[in-house]
Amino acid sequence: MTLAIEAEWETLHSGSREERACFAALGIRSQDSWLTTAHDAFVQRLRSKVHLSAYHLAEWLAWNFWRLRCEPRKAQPDWPLAHRLTTIGGGYVWPNITIFSDGERIALLAKPTRLRPQEPLRYVADQAIVVQASEFEHAVDLFIQQVRGQLLAEGLATTNLHAIWEDVLAERRDRQRATLRTLEALLGFDPDEAEPGLIAALTGDAQAVGQRAIQELAAAATRGTGDGPHLISAAQLQETARASGFDTNPSDAVRLVVGTPLSQPGVVPAWKRGAEAARALRSQQQLGTAPIPNDRLAQLAGVPARILTDRTVGPSFSFALDHSESSGRVVLRSKWETGRRFEVARLLGDRFLGSGDEPLHPATRAATYRQKAQRSFAAELLCPIDALTELLGGDFSSESTEDAAARFHVSERTVLTLLGNHGLIDRESLDEDFVAASVW
Repeated sequence: MTLAIEAEWETLHSGSREERACFAALGIRSQDSWLTTAHDAFVQRLRSKVHLSAYHLAEWLAWNFWRLRCEPRKAQPDWPLAHRLTTIGGGYVWPNITIFSDGERIALLAKPTRLRPQEPLRYVADQAIVVQASEFEHAVDLFIQQVRGQLLAEGLATTNLHAIWEDVLAERRDRQRATLRTLEALLGFDPDEAEPGLIAALTGDAQAVGQRAIQELAAAATRGTGDGPHLISAAQLQETARASGFDTNPSDAVRLVVGTPLSQPGVVPAWKRGAEAARALRSQQQLGTAPIPNDRLAQLAGVPARILTDRTVGPSFSFALDHSESSGRVVLRSKWETGRRFEVARLLGDRFLGSGDEPLHPATRAATYRQKAQRSFAAELLCPIDALTELLGGDFSSESTEDAAARFHVSERTVLTLLGNHGLIDRESLDEDFVAASVW
């Protein structure tokens, strides 16, 4: 384990009993990389640990545990409250660290704080740490255990932190309660904030189309201030599939041979696992590195070729809905041929990267591990990186990437993303939400 939240106890003469008991020099690090590095103008030196309230931090981590553990990055007004340390408050200058998940891995992103003349402390760390979710849980567990031990040593055995954390521990031990908390978090709700009717409806939908599929839809849901999440029900999915979908035979879709070596989810970044699967499939099907024609792509995916050129579009995401082993419907979002090819490839990859035998295979815009692996699979399947780099010959100009996109019949965005994932261009300039391409 490399992630650690460290506290060295210090003395504080004011504040609440909990605050005085748990005043500390706090630091967050992974091996020798400190996310809490700050410049102290009083003494003109850098500090790895800063004087803060360990109680406030522990309470914030406990209250937001499920959202930190499960919820991906979202453009939602209140999202930062559950993911950014600067929102903790309490009169302290907190580091500008944002924590979010893709379901399998947790990113801790540190950015420098502004220089303020009246504030002698300025955080200077500018880096990301990405760890497996189990490692994040372990680090939080140890830190909160340390804080609770300090509280007990100071005669504080019953605090708000104790109550919140005991609830979290009980929920983690109970699979059904953990599933409900995960669903709430994916929707962007704090514990018990979601309407019970909404959770009940989604739980019912999970029985119809699959628990993991419903979690993917929840992760993709967004809402404005005061709005409920924008979700589509299982019944609406079935109606959309009937009205806008295309017949498909799931058993015709190609599968990777049993025993094909793939990295386990979470052990490697999602994009690497998706690319592994695409290379394995190309090898298995003897596709070489040439572009895949529409007819061949449709054959691989078990869909009619006309789906790739038709302009019938569905909701805000694509999906395959299987009725049986030999019957189902596929609905695509894009009206452009390159987009439809990409979506069909995503749905093909999801059959052996995502949900196993669940009926629903959604391809959404969410930043979950499953969706990122889908996107990487589709990109590598349609536009192999080795063939792409050979074609470009080191010329990454707009004209060359446009030509390459036309050659492989993909969007230029797909070409740029492939180059970014492999460190050939600056990936962060393509997507401000992208963090640490080499590890995330």
